[in-house]
Amino acid sequence: MWTKEMFGVEKPIISMVHLRALPGDPDFCGDLEAVIKQARADIHALQDGGVDGLFFANEFSLPYQPKADYVTVAAIAYIVGQLKKEIRIPYGVNVVLNPMASLELAAATDAMFIRSSFTGAYMGEQGLTNTDGAAVVRRKKALGLDHVKMLYKVNPESEAYLVERDIKVITKSLLFGYAPDALCVSGASAGSETSTDIISEVKSVAGSVPVFCNTGFNAATVKEKLDVSDGACVGTAFKENGKFENNVDPERVVEIMNLVKAYRANM
Repeated sequence: MWTKEMFGVEKPIISMVHLRALPGDPDFCGDLEAVIKQARADIHALQDGGVDGLFFANEFSLPYQPKADYVTVAAIAYIVGQLKKEIRIPYGVNVVLNPMASLELAAATDAMFIRSSFTGAYMGEQGLTNTDGAAVVRRKKALGLDHVKMLYKVNPESEAYLVERDIKVITKSLLFGYAPDALCVSGASAGSETSTDIISEVKSVAGSVPVFCNTGFNAATVKEKLDVSDGACVGTAFKENGKFENNVDPERVVEIMNLVKAYRANM
């Protein structure tokens, strides 16, 4: 799998770098340098703790915008640019709810992967979402970003398909029409546990395409989730007291990654 080539390990753990509220966001503190300072502390705690990759996302840009402001994308690019020389492992970017912006941000920051709900029609607190994955794939080609990996959410957290569909049917359709680089299986919201059964169903039809546990991975579920997936995207579990709103806790990072390394050693 390409994941082994990029991250250097089997079943990589990609950690979220949840950026604090940015200019234009209701909760922005008014000091972008303070946001950078916190992001710096988080990435060093994550790298020193042994994670395999980083994912920069505007997770505190609440409430999320169906179309992100230019200032949001510019701020993320500025932050990644300021921290780039300190990043020692592969990294990706994600503008929440904005697939095309995520791709163009990757072009500007030399990110190696992006993650989003590239396909499907959903409903949720943001209203109705009708994606255009074909436009993103074509833009990727036009920008010469063949090397950028696209991680497709099979079932985006906090939203539901407008019409209920079988998860295996969705997966097969994605594989046929979009050639995803990886598939991400989510729980009901950020930090919520992803159903092991659903991961297994997706994995059963994914073939050689990596399947990631996208939410809710933690110390107690390392073996259970890695038994059925090819890696995990982890955010909340690495934070102080395992709470979404907190900062990264270096001790929790080491604890979880030691369990992951022990699991890999016994594969």
